[in-house]
Amino acid sequence: MFFILSKVLHYFLMPFIWVLVLLLLAFFLKSLRWRKHCLTGAISILLLFSNPFLANEAWRTWEVKATPVSEVAHYDAAIILGGISSGSSSVPDRVHTRKGADRVLHPLQLYKLGKVNKFILSGGGATLLGKNPASEAEHLRELLLIAGVPTDSILLETESRNTRENATLTAALLQEHPELQKLLLVTSAYHMRRSSGCFAKAGLSTTSYSADFYADDRRFTPDELLIPSIHAFTNWHLLLHEVTGYLIYKLLGYS
Repeated sequence: MFFILSKVLHYFLMPFIWVLVLLLLAFFLKSLRWRKHCLTGAISILLLFSNPFLANEAWRTWEVKATPVSEVAHYDAAIILGGISSGSSSVPDRVHTRKGADRVLHPLQLYKLGKVNKFILSGGGATLLGKNPASEAEHLRELLLIAGVPTDSILLETESRNTRENATLTAALLQEHPELQKLLLVTSAYHMRRSSGCFAKAGLSTTSYSADFYADDRRFTPDELLIPSIHAFTNWHLLLHEVTGYLIYKLLGYS
């Protein structure tokens, strides 16, 4: 039930939906006063959420900062959370990744530098209807195998559907591997607050290693301060979804 509710909530947190609803109300309401309020609200949301500077400031505030590679110690294993790959029935002969592939590429760099011994890939299927033929963890394993990582250096957790399950099922898996004590947790910078809280709640001591950054350097240029950006507008949905998820997890005691 929690999984289904989280998927439904995903759509209610879209600023585009808010704008669409307000525009429809402005069109159908009989009260001229309320029609003006709805139209003003729609325009305000568009201007606010499409401003690149404000969006970047929000990302800079929320994301967990990067750790320089030179400061990373040696770890028994890097735990990599899914959410960045998918299968494709039309092009099934390769792994398909979305933005966020740095979750794999950055710890792979650490592995090549001798800073990580093994990988723990956590991720099942997160679709509301149906089931993926292969888990996300299996997709990511294919990428690591292509990069030359041996099979015995990769552990899989293939059943989780959300961050809480990433943590609890990975903790169960690690009970079978007591030799893996020093753990590096790798996920997107915006997702690290919720993830690290869940893993701590599951009894695992991990060190955070953020990847996949949305925040950028501050730029006080006209295009950043004044020109609306569709990318800024759409990315707000991701940030609102994550902040809401973090608060709900805190409220429910998941993190």
